[in-house]
Amino acid sequence: MSKLTKILMIVYIVSSAATAAHAEYLGNLSANPYDSNSTSNPYGRYGSPYSSDSINNPYGRYGSPYSNESVNNPYATNPPRIDSNGGLYGR
Repeated sequence: MSKLTKILMIVYIVSSAATAAHAEYLGNLSANPYDSNSTSNPYGRYGSPYSSDSINNPYGRYGSPYSNESVNNPYATNPPRIDSNGGLYGR
């Protein structure tokens, strides 16, 4: 592996870690309505249709059908990401 390839890999890893560190946690994708962090809990921070951090808020940044960061906008170019543990993260 060339020195340039190694440097590029390190830059990629560091930038990926920095992006993940600055991502906003938006709850767990779960069907459990009793889990306080579940996007299916209508009374929780991440599942309430009134919370600004919820993908279920039709007027919020992550739930609006018009927001570029929404799961409900089929044309969004910057929607939340799902990690390997089922966590949802916005930017």
